Amino acid sequence: MGGENKWIGLAYVMPYVVGLVIFTAIPFGASFYLSFTDYPLLRDPMWVGLANYVELLFNDRTFHRALQVTLTYVFITVPLKLAFALLIAYVLNYKLKAIGFFRTAYYVPSILGGSVAIAVLWRYIFADIGLVNMVLTGLGLEAINFFGDPRYALFTITLLRVWQFGSAMVIFLAALQSIPTHVYEAAAIDGANKAQTFFYITLPLITPVIFFNLILQMVEAFQEFNGPFIITDGTGAPLRSTYLVPLYIYDKAFRQFDMGYASAIAWILFAIIMVLTVIAFWSSRHWVYYAGDRRS
Repeated sequence: MGGENKWIGLAYVMPYVVGLVIFTAIPFGASFYLSFTDYPLLRDPMWVGLANYVELLFNDRTFHRALQVTLTYVFITVPLKLAFALLIAYVLNYKLKAIGFFRTAYYVPSILGGSVAIAVLWRYIFADIGLVNMVLTGLGLEAINFFGDPRYALFTITLLRVWQFGSAMVIFLAALQSIPTHVYEAAAIDGANKAQTFFYITLPLITPVIFFNLILQMVEAFQEFNGPFIITDGTGAPLRSTYLVPLYIYDKAFRQFDMGYASAIAWILFAIIMVLTVIAFWSSRHWVYYAGDRRS
């Protein structure tokens, strides 16, 4: 690259680099420092060492409850969302009439799903006199108090997350369309049925995409905030059964103005995500197959 082209290239990337430093790197480092302080926002931070982390890990029952709910939420939503997205992508991979319309229609929920309007709509759909209970009572069944019963509240929030499957579906669809047709033709000549073709050819060939979606969806699920906050008015009701860790961070930071403690919660959440990501990368050696892999 010539000297002039190098400076032009740097000029193009400079806005991104400046934004990354100002809006990501500096807050990232500042939050790490604040996690070791007592910072009630209205006065200067006071260094307290590991006190915030010790309190969180050993004494804070609210955090323990929020972490338990968050892990349950993540381990339910991520597999369900990936399975549903792959199923829809598999169906949309067939050459059907108006397939372009259906692909667009199935992608729309991922655009609207995280919005405030959809969260409000979700709350009314599952309300005591909402659409779902109207259907249940119309079928002769008892109405369910979805947001008042701890057994159903987290499940309802989970459905909202699974409903936003569009982005994962589009990635799966691109992966399915990249599989060479001659592979399926060879399988058909060998007498493979649909199930064998799917489990022994399709799934292994798209494992890199499954792995990518797994990491992406897991990180997003740990950061879920809009849906539970709007549907439960930020309380995590009932009995904190939908009280995710991001809600606890919000309460500490912007309701109690305890920025130091909120930063410590955020860094513990970050550490948990990193540990699970490392485990996922380690396990990928056993189930993710890349082009050119030679395994026994």
